[in-house]
Amino acid sequence: MDQHTSRFAGYGKSDKGLVRAGNEDAYAIRPESGLCVVSDGMGGAAAGEVASRMFVDTALDIFPRDGCRHDGQAAELVRKAFGLANRAILRHARENPQHAGMGCTGEILLLREERYIVGHVGDSRTYILRDGELKQLTRDHSFVQVLVEQGVITSAEARRHRYRNMILRAVGTNDTLAVDLLSGKLFAGDLFLMCSDGLTNMIEAAEIQAALSSPEDLAHKVDGLIEQANAYGGTDNITVVLAGLI
Repeated sequence: MDQHTSRFAGYGKSDKGLVRAGNEDAYAIRPESGLCVVSDGMGGAAAGEVASRMFVDTALDIFPRDGCRHDGQAAELVRKAFGLANRAILRHARENPQHAGMGCTGEILLLREERYIVGHVGDSRTYILRDGELKQLTRDHSFVQVLVEQGVITSAEARRHRYRNMILRAVGTNDTLAVDLLSGKLFAGDLFLMCSDGLTNMIEAAEIQAALSSPEDLAHKVDGLIEQANAYGGTDNITVVLAGLI
């Protein structure tokens, strides 16, 4: 889905991969708000698909279509979106016992004229490509990330670890939810990547950086990353969103 205004350019796509029967990822791009959202559902029995969609829809409902007035409002609305989605998913699971255990990751990116803000929960990721260098802005809330930080395994081993899908923080699994908020200054040429772990478990960061640094347009870059993840096995749903100011 290609969407753009005179200031915002974004493209996103989601693919179920080669192994999973369905797609529990969800995403949205709202150019007039400078808003991008990505979520990876969990729970089985279609519950993951429900949770991720609820998260994305909640974010779309919360943010004004004409954008936020100031950074304080933006941060407040990011927190509010996570909180409302968390309560909505918990309530849905209580009212629908067949969906017990449902939850999702959450990534919200808001681009303003001079700054960006990211809200993050789980092991989906947000990166920034600046001056040809790819930097991961978010920290995975996962079991394998703890092992990496403790020096027990390497980042490469984490991508193949048997417990790589065990996340320690998710939207809709506990009454209280801690949300990571990140922000920074925007510079000309900055490109943001938001993705589910179906991409990053398949492709190394150096390959992602090379793909994003190519002269192709956003659509070709997104399609190329998804094709590459599938070429490496496509063991999970793959969602990729690219966004920046133009």
